[in-house]
Amino acid sequence: MLTNLVGRSAVVTGAASGIGLALAHRLANEGMDLAIADIEGGALVAAEAELRGTGVRVLAVQLDVADEASVEGFATSALGAFGPPALLCNNAGVGGGWSPIWTATRKDWDWMLGVNLMGVVHGIRAFLPAMIEGGEEGHVVNTSSVAGLMTGPGQVYGVSKHAVTRLTEGLWYDLEAIGSRIGVSVLCPGIAATRINTAARNRPSHSFDEGRSIDESRALFEAMEERYLATGMPPAEVADILLGAVREGRFYVFTHDWVLGSIERRTAAILDGMQPPTLPGPAPEPGSGPVQAAPTSPTPGA
Repeated sequence: MLTNLVGRSAVVTGAASGIGLALAHRLANEGMDLAIADIEGGALVAAEAELRGTGVRVLAVQLDVADEASVEGFATSALGAFGPPALLCNNAGVGGGWSPIWTATRKDWDWMLGVNLMGVVHGIRAFLPAMIEGGEEGHVVNTSSVAGLMTGPGQVYGVSKHAVTRLTEGLWYDLEAIGSRIGVSVLCPGIAATRINTAARNRPSHSFDEGRSIDESRALFEAMEERYLATGMPPAEVADILLGAVREGRFYVFTHDWVLGSIERRTAAILDGMQPPTLPGPAPEPGSGPVQAAPTSPTPGA
């Protein structure tokens, strides 16, 4: 449970757009200094200017969270500027990986796991030791997805988000074992009005297989992005839900109630030793509030 925010600092990755940017604004409004990072340079510059306009101190660093050395350099700068953060938000993530498991290439796996999973690992390794040593009340938020608790077809994305959920659960146990004052939450958003479905716009060229590029699937990705931006939960609302959960010390943080039914069906199948549950039929268009059926979109995370 983290209640003291004013005058303290927060780290947010993936902070130039979507949930990360909304969260950074929400924390700035609470009076927190910010160390923000994102791979998208132009958007990061704009985010830094917006956030400085709120009157808080801001350190902005362009980086790829899949690059361990870059994250460590970011941590060195942030710790030097603000000291150990009160709140660490490992939020950066990418969408995609919708094809059957056997068609995903090694580079597809490396990119998706490098950002979605190892980006969280790198953030924990770079910042958490200083937070523990500082001995102050603090909190870590790792952004997973409803896809990190549900089941479904293939999806490298879903595999990466399940890994983040399990990693965060393990982190909670580890911090409890040492009697730390640092809390932990895993954010599992449903469909939000973000640009996650065109995250490949920032995919490094070396991470594509020869002869492949984002252009192959651009029409599909852009159509999905348009749907998300039009019908998904506003990122500011996600940020409000998350901050409330941090203050209350909640571990699993949901934005849409329909995920609970999907978790129940998966759990029942596990306990019965049966095949994964049949996916529900087409869902109603997702809105800003909870819905009762799972969406058909394969990438519902942040």
